[in-house]
Amino acid sequence: MKQAYESISWEEDHLSILDQTQLPLREIYSDVNTIGQVWDAIKKLKVRGAPAIGIAGAYGLYLGVRELDSKNFTSFNVELNRWIEYLKSSRPTAANLSWALERINQTVYANKDKELDEIKEIILKTAKTIHDEDKRVCKKIGENGSELVKKQWNILTHCNTGALATGAYGTAFSVILHAHHQEKDIHVWVDETRPLLQGARLTTWELQKAGIPFHLITDSTAGSLMNTGKVDIVVVGADRVTANGDTANKIGTYSLAVLAKENDIPFYVALPLSTFDLQSETGEEIEIEERQPEEVTHISKSPITPKKTDAYNPAFDITPHKYITGFITEQGIVKPDFKKNIKKLFD
Repeated sequence: MKQAYESISWEEDHLSILDQTQLPLREIYSDVNTIGQVWDAIKKLKVRGAPAIGIAGAYGLYLGVRELDSKNFTSFNVELNRWIEYLKSSRPTAANLSWALERINQTVYANKDKELDEIKEIILKTAKTIHDEDKRVCKKIGENGSELVKKQWNILTHCNTGALATGAYGTAFSVILHAHHQEKDIHVWVDETRPLLQGARLTTWELQKAGIPFHLITDSTAGSLMNTGKVDIVVVGADRVTANGDTANKIGTYSLAVLAKENDIPFYVALPLSTFDLQSETGEEIEIEERQPEEVTHISKSPITPKKTDAYNPAFDITPHKYITGFITEQGIVKPDFKKNIKKLFD
């Protein structure tokens, strides 16, 4: 399967990103040359999706340190860790960002006796490795997850989990893509995903490019479709999963999981191992990003509410593990007991 677009690419000495705030109306690639531009791109959702944020953060760290004129490793390491904390602050909920930055941090420390210029190149090489690994991992997630999908099934998905959100293929989208290429004659229900319409703007764009049949629905339509037997499986992505299986994902995921359980529909979460956070025992420990109320009170720059209307705008919610049928990973399908079986993935 070939892909005609990449959300992120490294071009000789800078990062290139497909600006997702412009999709689907315009396909614009932006050059990113500084760590500040990477922070801004993540914060403003020009690049988004937990794996893609991790990849961008890894490259951003290199952009931050490449011009450092440190005299020794100690001063270099101080600046490195300052940049790591700066990048983490852009979007704190997604586990992959912290995971990628800490992976680089550990690699740097393991090479602390080398020349600083060589360490800088090791950072870039590690970022490229993280990027390449994600492409392979997402392909495997799709292969494993497609085994769950039967012919002529209707799949419901939320937000955007495709190549726009990862290095390639996607997570939940990769499951859909692989099932389609296996000629299973599937159909996809796409939640619009308010307030920023990642489903309506991005998932539909990717489905069209892949030639996969779909219908766009309002978020509030999902329950009715489930109740009338028009959904066979729900597959979503994740931004962070704790040791017991509690899952942080785009706001609205929890509602879907409850509805799926009520209607006896399997509910799967597709994710790479890098999205698991075993340091957090339950979802209560996950920091939930709250975004600007204007994202709810406006569409683009046009107001849709009376003046001075305030809005509560959490970017994510927590789905307790009891509502989840299983996790689709690069190492296979994880079923309950989640606390025990998730731990096995890392043993």
